[in-house]
Amino acid sequence: MTNKHRAYGEHASHTSAKPKRNTIFSVFKPGAVVGIVDSPEAFRKAVRLPEHAVDYLEWRADCLGVEMPNSKFPWIVTARHPYEGGKNSMSTAARRRVLTALLPMAAIVDIEVRALSSLQSLVRQANESLVPVLASFHDFKKTPSLARLSEVIRQAEDRGVDALKIATHTATPADVARLLDLFSITRLPLAVMGMGPLGMSSRILLANCGSVLNYGWLHAPNVPGQWAARELAEILRRCSYQDLH
Repeated sequence: MTNKHRAYGEHASHTSAKPKRNTIFSVFKPGAVVGIVDSPEAFRKAVRLPEHAVDYLEWRADCLGVEMPNSKFPWIVTARHPYEGGKNSMSTAARRRVLTALLPMAAIVDIEVRALSSLQSLVRQANESLVPVLASFHDFKKTPSLARLSEVIRQAEDRGVDALKIATHTATPADVARLLDLFSITRLPLAVMGMGPLGMSSRILLANCGSVLNYGWLHAPNVPGQWAARELAEILRRCSYQDLH
């Protein structure tokens, strides 16, 4: 996987939007697993991962700063917004600085939908560097209405991002069904996952229904309902094997 391989999307005519690129070499592949590196302990686990254990590692710069090491796995870089689970109360300017510094080493950069406007210069720089932009949205208390989630998708499409991550608290089957509905209302590649009581079961279902990035912990869960990354990868491999036989 290289930074020159871009995912397709139905982009609106925003000033920063890029032309749609269909390619079978997309970096956004359904069922891909991401190991979260959010602590020194998680990093020590990451460096011991065998080849092909996961597809990506996520570097949480809000937890670990800019000293991101080389890795056998491609990096997703993010400095999480304080309102969406970010640590250390980083300002917009501080988040811009660390993500700009990490961009040359990134396979994907993750920027919250709420920050796409304030970090538009970073989005432009990623576009120019052919680093895919993953917009993200987190709700740790509920799964919003389909109308609200559709608005989040529209905002991401209007900013010309390459993919969208949506993670919500899933307490009922209706919450999970709402997340499944998202795949039918956009052509953006979606990384969709549940947290909370139905988090673990929903992540398997959503990954098998097309979720392109599926996150797991390496040292300890950082939200309820997460799988360990290696366990999640093994389960999804078994599901794929069964589908083929």
